[in-house]
This record gives sequence, structure tokens and C-alpha cells, in this order.
Amino acid sequence: MATIRTEIVIDASPQHIWDVVRDVGAVHTRLLPGRVADTRIQGVERFLTFPDGHIIRELIISIDDETRRIAYSVAEGARPSLDYHHASFEVRSEGERGRLIWITDVLPDSIAPEIRIRTEYGIKEMKQAIETSA
Repeated sequence: MATIRTEIVIDASPQHIWDVVRDVGAVHTRLLPGRVADTRIQGVERFLTFPDGHIIRELIISIDDETRRIAYSVAEGARPSLDYHHASFEVRSEGERGRLIWITDVLPDSIAPEIRIRTEYGIKEMKQAIETSA
């Protein structure tokens, strides 16, 4: 199984970064505006709708306020297609700023380079959205 770890320092307080990341029903307005068109929560499932109408169904596995960690898994609709996906976000303090850590485990291993490109690009978009709202 391939593990992809992507980190970025964000010019916002760790508390603000966590507030945005843990708001699992507002990905389209707070974390990835423009990239995600809508977010819907149904029980432990999150449905992300993209501007082209594509929908990804995810399972929200845990939201831990004490450790500032959220874990989720893509259950259906992954692009590219995956045999397995599990990911987490963690927010850590960097003085007055925060560090966002995105860890993703995927199968097949051969898809890891493409997923790495997507996470590296995505975390930069998240940084911009979070800093804009800080």
C-alpha cells in the first residue's frame, strides 16, 4: 500500500485551521471553494459534488478535537479509480501559525504518483482558502 504525506504551513492560527478542516459539511465553502461545488452530509457519509456534476461518497471515520485530526475514506466515485483509500488531516502548531498534514493511503500502489500530484495541488488550494478566511 502506498502512503502519501503532504504538509504545508498556513499563515493562520491552528485553531482557525482546525475549525475549517473539521467543518466536514462545508468543504465547498470553506476548504475548497470552487474546486467542490456542494457538500452534503448523511449520517457518517459525506457526498462531495464537483462542478462537472461528479459525486464522491466518503465515510467520515473520526473527528478528534483533542488531537485536531479527522480521518475519512473514499467509498465510491474516486477519480482515478482506487481499490482502497484512507486519509487523514492533522493540524499542528507552528508557533502562531499552523501546519496542515494530509496523509493518504491508497491501492493500487501504481496510482500513488497521480494521487501525490493531486494532494500537493489540493493542499495549496486549501492553504489559500484558509488564509483568506483567517
